[in-house]
Amino acid sequence: MTKKPKLEHSELAGEFTEDGVTVLVDIFRPAGTNGDWRMEVVTQDESLIEWEEPFATDRDAFDEFLATVARDGIRTFLDEEEGPSVH
Repeated sequence: MTKKPKLEHSELAGEFTEDGVTVLVDIFRPAGTNGDWRMEVVTQDESLIEWEEPFATDRDAFDEFLATVARDGIRTFLDEEEGPSVH
């Protein structure tokens, strides 16, 4: 059985609420590395939205999340098809 790698989670990760909708923003990278950051958003009904491209910094990832919310609204994460989504 393969062990899951340990992850370092950004201080910017956490719950985000707007317009009565709460999502969990998870920004992470392999622990103990200076590798790129990955971002996922988990909705209230546990749908998973993943960004395909990594980010150089955790701030870049969070800024992309905020830009998506500003451009498309928080409800864009609720309108996804069933199954994992990729941005």
